[in-house]
Amino acid sequence: MKRLSAILIIFFTLIALSFKPVENTRELHQQEVKTAVNWLSWEEAMALSQKDKKKILLSVYTDWCGWCKRMDTVTFEEPGLARYLNENFYPVKFDAEQRTELEYKGKSYNFVKNGKRGYHELAAELLKGRLSFPTVVFLDENQEVIQSIVGFKPPQEFEIIATYFAQNRYKDTPWSVYQQNYKPGLIKKD
Repeated sequence: MKRLSAILIIFFTLIALSFKPVENTRELHQQEVKTAVNWLSWEEAMALSQKDKKKILLSVYTDWCGWCKRMDTVTFEEPGLARYLNENFYPVKFDAEQRTELEYKGKSYNFVKNGKRGYHELAAELLKGRLSFPTVVFLDENQEVIQSIVGFKPPQEFEIIATYFAQNRYKDTPWSVYQQNYKPGLIKKD
């Protein structure tokens, strides 16, 4: 009888414990939702920028780009960085091979077939013809290109870049000086 009681206690304890991770998973998901980058479409960012002036951050990618996917999962999913990007930019995921006609500065841009794939004319315009992925393009409050940053950047490195442009330090501080004096603060260390 003692053995049956012990087995029942263990059984019910395991059942009770099995519910705890579900709650934790739900709480973690809710935290992730609050700290994910709120990606906008090009049209949404342009419209919002007209009403409430804010810089635009374009993450220019292609579906076949492995480093683009890594930047999405490693850099842009970092909670502190994601929160900062949402607060200081209109973030846009920009597919450099999309086939949608887009407007920019009163001009229409389209997809251009080139070999097996092709490219979007606006991506070529914003990247000054250098179609390299991933590339992050920072636009100012008037939708003018400030700077393009080519290649994968881990969260710690991207934090420095994002704050440099968000805080308008690019206007008065050389990059080397800013980078040397920067004190990280967005990314929590484990």
